[in-house]
Amino acid sequence: WLKHLGSRRSIARPSRTRAAQPPPPMLLQPGAAFVTTGAAAAPLAAPAWREAAAPASPERAGGAHGRSQGSLALGSTVAVAALGLARRGAGQRAGARRTARGAVVFIDGEAGTTGLQVRDRLEQHPEIEILSLDPSLRKDEAARKDALRSADAAVLCLPDDAAIAAVALLDGADTVVVDASTAHRVSEGWVYGFPELSPSHSAEIAASKRIANPGCYPTGFISMVRPLVDAGLLPASAPLTVHAVSGYSGGGKGLIELYESPGHEPWGAYGFNLDHKHLPEMKVWTGLEQEPVFCPSVGDFKQGMVVSVPLRLSQLAEGATPAAVQEALAKRYEDKRFISVAPLNPMDALERGAFLRPDSLNDTNNLEIFCFGNEDKGTMWLLARLDNLGKGASGACVQNLNLALGFDEATGLEAKP
Repeated sequence: WLKHLGSRRSIARPSRTRAAQPPPPMLLQPGAAFVTTGAAAAPLAAPAWREAAAPASPERAGGAHGRSQGSLALGSTVAVAALGLARRGAGQRAGARRTARGAVVFIDGEAGTTGLQVRDRLEQHPEIEILSLDPSLRKDEAARKDALRSADAAVLCLPDDAAIAAVALLDGADTVVVDASTAHRVSEGWVYGFPELSPSHSAEIAASKRIANPGCYPTGFISMVRPLVDAGLLPASAPLTVHAVSGYSGGGKGLIELYESPGHEPWGAYGFNLDHKHLPEMKVWTGLEQEPVFCPSVGDFKQGMVVSVPLRLSQLAEGATPAAVQEALAKRYEDKRFISVAPLNPMDALERGAFLRPDSLNDTNNLEIFCFGNEDKGTMWLLARLDNLGKGASGACVQNLNLALGFDEATGLEAKP
């Protein structure tokens, strides 16, 4: 599994911890009745240092899927049987960004680890209906093509080559595509799906029909480094090292099975070929002139992630201080719904005053940045904490869908205000 995780050629995307499996696809004929499920959910409490952040959408409680009262077709699922597309209700127009009932989304690869995560989140979305294929047709190219072209948006939860082939099936259709694979993250004609990348980037995503969802590790790395390059505090030529630890769900079903069986490693570094498939996007979307040295690892916990970048102050612009770095990051994200920056040297954020837990943001779409600095030693340590299954995967997919389909970016997503 180390080879599998470290290679640019193949990596299984993370799966979501779910209290209960979603209902099986319901085989409905065109014009059949809608299906509604779920109950309202309550928001999470906010950490003290995030009180000023913008409010966000409700959080799901346990395994229940939060939905607004009175919304239509909430969490409904429609299957395609015998190549006949059974949309939820008659008269919905293919290709429209929005319909009277919201938007219809097809998840190509919904039975895989990433697909299950995305589906789980979309089932709580008050404006999105899920279009599903009958299990017997999920590998049928004609059925997939029909579904891809009929949906308002498609999420590709596929290996790289299969994602490229799926885009070819669209053949000029108006469908919005969010690709969760690595196939298009540095490709011309695709917008990188990290809305917080720059002040104008959300608008670029909203105007695009081809969106490449970021990797989990790059999300943490880019969130810390790109603002410093933009602010002139970190030279683009800086040689950086990034260390990261992810919960074992980041390795997909195979690694989950390994870690939930006896005899597994308590912790493991991997990627020893130094050619991890996330490196290109780490370089391109930070504006760095060279790829960082990337040292990933997996821990004996299922979900959560910490990405960290050690720095010497001598690597920064002349006269730059730890306080200046923290201030630049805080300013960059001061109006962002899902990213927050702690004060400098936030010892109160540490478990027992000593440990930064990787799992504190599980089941949210949030990302937190921490800056620790020692001017006497001339050193800094930047850390980003996120849910590898949330902001690092399915949560980002939903955020990008919201922007591309014209909804508020936080709709259907949980966040701490």
